[in-house]
Formats: sequence, C-alpha cells, structure tokens
Amino acid sequence: MRRLLIATAVYAASFLTAHAAETAAPLAKVTVVFDQALPNAPGKSMKGVLVEYGPGGSSPAHIHAPSAFIYATVLEGAIRSQVNDGPAKVFHKGENFFEKPGDRHAVSANASDTEPAKLLAVFVVDTADKELTTPIVK
Repeated sequence: MRRLLIATAVYAASFLTAHAAETAAPLAKVTVVFDQALPNAPGKSMKGVLVEYGPGGSSPAHIHAPSAFIYATVLEGAIRSQVNDGPAKVFHKGENFFEKPGDRHAVSANASDTEPAKLLAVFVVDTADKELTTPIVK
C-alpha cells in the first residue's frame, strides 16, 4: 500500500510539473531585421528588431543597452507595455511608444490570450553595444 501511495505521489508531481510547463506564457520570438551603422553619426547604429508574441506571450522584465533610444510600432494585435514605474498601457496596431536610455521595461506582453501580436522596435544605439536586451534579475 505504501508503495502505491508513493508511486501515485510521484506520478501526480510529474504530471503537475509538466502541466505547469505547458501552461506557462510562451516567450517572444525576437529577430534582428536591420543593422546599419549611421554614416553621419560615427559610433552609432540603427537596429530594427521584430518582436513576435503568440497568444498570451510575453518577455521577461528587462533593460536595454545603456545607449539605446528605442521607438516601437505595433504591427499586429495589441501590446501591453510598462516602462519604469509608469502605468501599464495597451498599444494597438499602428500605435507606438518610445524608451529612453536607462529605462526599465517592466511589462512587455501580448494583450490578447487568443490572437498573435507583433512590434517593430527601432534602436539607435552605440555600435559597440552588442547586447540589446538584458533580463532584470529580481
């Protein structure tokens, strides 16, 4: 009887762990689609980053390269965003927002649990900055 209880407990724990992994929000797919040094601004580059969220998808809280100024436009769906300690806002297709150097991006997520969302983030950044995004460790 004891073996049956232990086996049942192990099975239940593995099932719950697998189920939790399946139901966790999927991470965003991030692709650099443009990277060009700015000829009239030595040491600076412009980088275009396509961020694609599946339904319910999100990115962990993060900061960007210290030199990064970012202008983001929602291409599809709706994006929930919170920068620094400001309120979280939802931006829809065609709307945009920006982030200044040093800003913390606390929330970046698809506002829908049923539809995909995409945004294009354009960075003006020091060419030497290779890491564009760093997760915030709590």
